[in-house]
Amino acid sequence: MTEMSRIAVVGASLAGLRAVEFIRRAKFEGELVLIGDEEHLPYDRPPLSKEVLRGEWASERLSLRRKSYDDLNVDLVLGRRAVSLDTETREVGLEGGDAVPFDGLLIATGGQVRELPNQPRIAGIHTLRTLDDSLAIRAALAAKPRVAVIGAGFIGAEVAASARQLGLEVTMIEALETPLEQTLGPRIGAVLREVHERRGVRVHCGRRVRGFGGSDRVESVLLDDGTKVDCDLVVVGIGVSPSVSWLEGSGVDLEDGVRCDATLAASVPGIVAAGDVASWYNPLFEERMRVEHWTNAVEQARHVVSSLLATPGEAKPFESVPMFWSDQFDIKIQGVGRPKPTDELVLAGGTPESEKFIALYGRAGRLVGAVAFNRPPKLIQLRMLIGKRGGLDEALKIAES
Repeated sequence: MTEMSRIAVVGASLAGLRAVEFIRRAKFEGELVLIGDEEHLPYDRPPLSKEVLRGEWASERLSLRRKSYDDLNVDLVLGRRAVSLDTETREVGLEGGDAVPFDGLLIATGGQVRELPNQPRIAGIHTLRTLDDSLAIRAALAAKPRVAVIGAGFIGAEVAASARQLGLEVTMIEALETPLEQTLGPRIGAVLREVHERRGVRVHCGRRVRGFGGSDRVESVLLDDGTKVDCDLVVVGIGVSPSVSWLEGSGVDLEDGVRCDATLAASVPGIVAAGDVASWYNPLFEERMRVEHWTNAVEQARHVVSSLLATPGEAKPFESVPMFWSDQFDIKIQGVGRPKPTDELVLAGGTPESEKFIALYGRAGRLVGAVAFNRPPKLIQLRMLIGKRGGLDEALKIAES
């Protein structure tokens, strides 16, 4: 284990908190600091677009730690944004002028929501990333507004589903030809569109937002084909970008996040990254990737601690099969691997019409991804098969068994 007396973790996120816990489990006895830009203790984000938005869960239920933080012996610095990093003096600069010194640094700052280029600052237009965002949208939904959701990725589709489950009039707008086209391909994207339309969501695909109607409060969304979508509430869910602006000029290499090697180590010794912000080379798929999913954050947090505390040359590559899920209406969508629209697609274990099936993604005969609609038991087996570099034929047997 390397000699460190003080470790700073920037990002009071799922990855950040789990890393703190794993650091203590690794018997690190030095000082430990967890820095977060929100005033809340670390909380779970997936329910923000579902149970919290629908008013089914109180915010207290989101806590990522059921017991106190006393056993972690960690200095919690919350409500303070990291604004700079000095790799020479080994200090994290905080908003307000303070600095936190460190020997080892773990970056887990996650992502920040993207906004439309023409997005005005008027009432009724929201983004969803934080607990406060979710509570603000939930309060607005209580007035029974007409809802427009811009973006049909996982967050946008979940928000649209939640609003529709509340009995509201919902329109979902997507610039691509189908929802999740870049992730799951057009065939599965079309299935998701049909899921929403069957449940009363109006879906406009292949359409871009040209502007908004309303002066003080949003009244409509104007599309590039001349369509006007009347609405009282807009949620913009067009994805996130990695939160790395505070690292610019620090000497830490940036490339779609913090550029890491296969062990999750950044370009500066003693600095590592985990979670949504980490771009690393995954040997299993022989490509560089950045994964914005819950399971990846936990698994990387565990691995990155071993990399941070390892002696030079001892750190191991993080070779993983990404796993993700999304609950929309009564549909549980679960996926594993690294599916791409260009992969060979095979449907098995049911039919899209029944909303219960498995989509297998193959590349040169190898299984590289799988997505299940309401077929969760099979995903664990398929994830293991991807990890073993198994073939598409074997995956088909698992899916049909």
